[in-house]
Amino acid sequence: MDIANRAKQISPSLTLEITARAKKMKADGIPVVSFAAGEPDFNTPEYIIEAAHKALEMGMTKYTPASGIASLKNAICEKLKNDNALDYLPSQIVVSNGGKHSLTNACLTILNPGDEVIIPSPYWLSYPEIVKLAGGVPVFVTTRPENNFKITPDELEKAIGDKTKAFILNNPNNPTGAVYTRSELNALAAVIEKHEVYVISDEIYEKLNYEHRHHSIAAYSDILKDRTIVVNGMSKTYSMTGWRVGYAAANEKIAAAMSSVQSHSTSNVNAVAQYASYIALSDKLHGDAFLEDMRATFDARRALMMLRLSRLGLHFIEPKGAFYVMVSIKDFEGKTYEGVRIRTAYDLASSLLEHAQVAVVPCEGFGAPDYIRLSYAASEKDIERGLDSIKSYIAQLK
Repeated sequence: MDIANRAKQISPSLTLEITARAKKMKADGIPVVSFAAGEPDFNTPEYIIEAAHKALEMGMTKYTPASGIASLKNAICEKLKNDNALDYLPSQIVVSNGGKHSLTNACLTILNPGDEVIIPSPYWLSYPEIVKLAGGVPVFVTTRPENNFKITPDELEKAIGDKTKAFILNNPNNPTGAVYTRSELNALAAVIEKHEVYVISDEIYEKLNYEHRHHSIAAYSDILKDRTIVVNGMSKTYSMTGWRVGYAAANEKIAAAMSSVQSHSTSNVNAVAQYASYIALSDKLHGDAFLEDMRATFDARRALMMLRLSRLGLHFIEPKGAFYVMVSIKDFEGKTYEGVRIRTAYDLASSLLEHAQVAVVPCEGFGAPDYIRLSYAASEKDIERGLDSIKSYIAQLK
């Protein structure tokens, strides 16, 4: 007896390995500074926590419709209209167990075996694995540092072929921190409109945007909106990663199909979390205050991390959104620490963890083998302490 081929083809995560080692070191009393976090270090706002208590008191402990409760879907429609100039009906919204679940539902709904999906590289490491699980074939387009790791219209045009079914756009981007301007999105949209191609627009970091106003590619035209599945969620915006609430907006046919897929896999999202998410989106007074405070805090940390990296002489691309910065390993390649040679990003990440007690993420799994990713979802004190340790580590390289 053997396991299914779809499970065999999923790549193991080097990120999880480094993270597991860092957690064990911390448990053993070693003061590790982690730049590996993929979530805000803020607690969920109190007004959202209070809403969850209220939901329990109201007896919201039963099944809900698979695609989400009406109040939350209405609030999502309002959010999309006010923030993104996108008009959707509640029937076009599917609430899922996190943004990753929404992406999986989307791929399971639109992909047939052998369909190709264009993924700009660097990419969030789950994109190709989700595509493969749905029977699709990832087609990677390597973006260039001189373009701030953003795919160009010419690169997209050249990648579209007879088997292309979809294009995944992550804006703002994890791991690069790249943010597409409105004109850049319009140029990509003009290419897509010429072809029968879906867009899966992952906008989960929408509110962590430091220099540009966020724009959704779906707002380009009615034609493109009809072909776009907009994916977002509560995790990064309201620091609700553990609550597991994401959502997708799509045309009626796709949304209905995604709802059916979900109804036979997980059914509805946790009812209490749904109500809390409805309040999170509806209470603009508390929500906007929290979002502005979090965004400003991350922006200050971003500036601090870039300043310290510059002083160390390390090469990186300035992030404009999310809470990550990718650092080139070219200044480390071929050097040794205590006789052990650094050849790859994983080698560097492993060595930094062991000798500097700093956890970073090797970007091999993100399609960027020459980089490590540092998260500034950490206090300014930890950023200073972690980069001090990296400075001492660099001084001992040979």
